[in-house]
Amino acid sequence: MSAEQPLAVSPELAIPRAELTFRASRAGGPGGQHVNTSSTRVEVLWNLERSRAVSDEQRARIRDKLAGRLDSEGNLRVVASSHRSQTRNREAAEARLADLLRRALVVPKRRRKTRP
Repeated sequence: MSAEQPLAVSPELAIPRAELTFRASRAGGPGGQHVNTSSTRVEVLWNLERSRAVSDEQRARIRDKLAGRLDSEGNLRVVASSHRSQTRNREAAEARLADLLRRALVVPKRRRKTRP
């Protein structure tokens, strides 16, 4: 994915890449010399409260569904460190962020009472 294209979450929502903040750091755990010297772990931050990409209705739904994942400033943080490459971890973090938002935006079906 190029840096200019927005992050496609759903047909109704695309987040501009300018709203995403990326941080790279060293991944923990075993892995020898490569892990100890390479900043391959990627953290993606997206501020829900400041985002212009979401409507007020979408913002409220995301806030309700992902309340436990939002910090006090309204940032949603996703971390990826499973790959040896920073690029692949960045792609994985973006995909995980899009998936989280996609699932949070699903409107539950109304329950209809069954007939006796």
